[in-house]
Amino acid sequence: MNSSDKLVSGFHFSVNFLNLSIGGLGTVVGALSGDVTIDMSFSEVSGIESSIQTEEVAEGGNNTFKYKLPKPASHKNLVLKRALSTAPSMLVKWATEGIQNFNFSPCVVVVSLLDESHMPIKVWSFHNAYPIKLDVSGINAKNSELVIETLELAYNYSNRIL
Repeated sequence: MNSSDKLVSGFHFSVNFLNLSIGGLGTVVGALSGDVTIDMSFSEVSGIESSIQTEEVAEGGNNTFKYKLPKPASHKNLVLKRALSTAPSMLVKWATEGIQNFNFSPCVVVVSLLDESHMPIKVWSFHNAYPIKLDVSGINAKNSELVIETLELAYNYSNRIL
């Protein structure tokens, strides 16, 4: 490892939704005025994974081996977690519109690992992302823990930008 190389910690990151379209509100690119804002803060992101499967193909007349050919890439779902808030959330409205009303508005989700100056050091983009699950953790009177909201997104493909 070079002396200029640094190991990356995963506690400082940002999640951005690009071209987020919500119902009759049109495309939202920033915070809205009034009581409702777009809350895109998350405490955990998982599912940044792509893999390929292979298919074995035998060559006619040759029984000594099989070719292993790659199939198209598959991707895990992107899972975003955060504490549940009492404030209205446009992001939850977008997810609910898709899951409950089956009115999907795919967007691009960008996850960035940030350095101490809040500059991106690693960036992934997830294209045509749409909600497939909105989950609230169990509620238990014995524990005084935060209620966690989980948003799970499917997407067509991802790119590692940095």
